[in-house]
Amino acid sequence: MKALIYHGPNQSAVEDVPVPSIGPDEVLVRSHVVGICHSDFELLEGRYIIGFQYPITPGHEWAGEVVEVGANVTDLAPGDRVVGECVVGPAGRDHFGFSISGAAAEFFAARREWLHRIPDELTYRQAALVEPFSVAYNAIRCLGGVDPSDTVAVIGAGPIGLLSMMAAAACNARVVAIEPDAGRRQWALQLGAAQALDPSSPAFVEGASAATAGRGFDAVIEAAGAPTAMATALEVAANFARVAYVGINVGSTAPARLGLIQSKSLRLQGMVGSVGVWPQTIRFLARGIVDPARIVTASIPLASATEALAAARDTARNIKVHIATSV
Repeated sequence: MKALIYHGPNQSAVEDVPVPSIGPDEVLVRSHVVGICHSDFELLEGRYIIGFQYPITPGHEWAGEVVEVGANVTDLAPGDRVVGECVVGPAGRDHFGFSISGAAAEFFAARREWLHRIPDELTYRQAALVEPFSVAYNAIRCLGGVDPSDTVAVIGAGPIGLLSMMAAAACNARVVAIEPDAGRRQWALQLGAAQALDPSSPAFVEGASAATAGRGFDAVIEAAGAPTAMATALEVAANFARVAYVGINVGSTAPARLGLIQSKSLRLQGMVGSVGVWPQTIRFLARGIVDPARIVTASIPLASATEALAAARDTARNIKVHIATSV
């Protein structure tokens, strides 16, 4: 079978490798669609939030089909459509697609407890976005939920930010995007934001105040992972606001007025991934209120996966790039 292999920092190739064998508690999955995430580039560059070893196959945003089950797996069968969680193992010690080889291959092995059935309402293309959408959904949960009384700022209009906007808008909150890139601001307006502000503009502070009738944002989702954006979340939040830090940053710093946490009585929540909310996320998407596949801007065959990586790096042209692993 073919698989995308990371051999070392900035060394990737599509190669022929053996189809993996499975143990009694495992399932062999035929991959159909795999999404490329910013964290896949952190892995390729030799840095990630947990330890890992090369060579490794990436791919943690995926949808596939069961082709074989281990002797102890009694509730799945060949032909079942599945997605799988990526924070796995005891206490979330391992990450599928990072410390364990992932789904960017024609076939891969996964443990049964990681997997969830794909409902009939979702296509493979949509199901491959369950993982990133689960992060957006988890951000809403970390805020304690949102409703029509809330004006929600989403900082960063990358894939997670855009999906967070879609999730918040689906809960009937008013959503304001905060994003320096003009093209991404247009995407935000198409996908659920009522307004989009440029944080680099001299008029930003005035615009944020006007968007909230002067009170600040009731809830803030920081989805950029940039230190300056993380500091901005404190500035734009209202008194007693809830702030969810979703964007991942490894080791960078920026000045922040930490006293605002106390003076505004802010409630801050950091999060990594979406453990425990996959069933709810899948039910949410199956209702058809939002279509996460609207953020997919390119789909490239597995044989050209290195080209898919290059396309995903081209953030001026692409939001979410999918690798088509099965036709």
